[in-house]
Amino acid sequence: MRRIAAVIRLRPEHAEEYRALHATAWPEVLAALTRAHVRNYSIFERDGLLFSYLEYDGEDYDADMATLARDAVTRRWWELTDVCQQPLETAAGGEWWAPARELFHLD
Repeated sequence: MRRIAAVIRLRPEHAEEYRALHATAWPEVLAALTRAHVRNYSIFERDGLLFSYLEYDGEDYDADMATLARDAVTRRWWELTDVCQQPLETAAGGEWWAPARELFHLD
């Protein structure tokens, strides 16, 4: 199992929209995430930042994420959520959610 965390900014003018979308996340998107071996997925918000955490229990993360990115419903969901987000200034070129490095873990 692989633990993955990432950070992105929440655009203040879209904050309520983003919260509302996630309060009623689409079942088809949740199913696509499950098919992609994503487990224990959470998004937290604080001071204009979004922090995501998920656990991946598949064999090929890149392939599963590529399959997820081809899912039509997921792409429509991202069209709605992406306008609410702004990559961090320190994100690498082409990077949306900036990966966070794990410093500590306790099971």
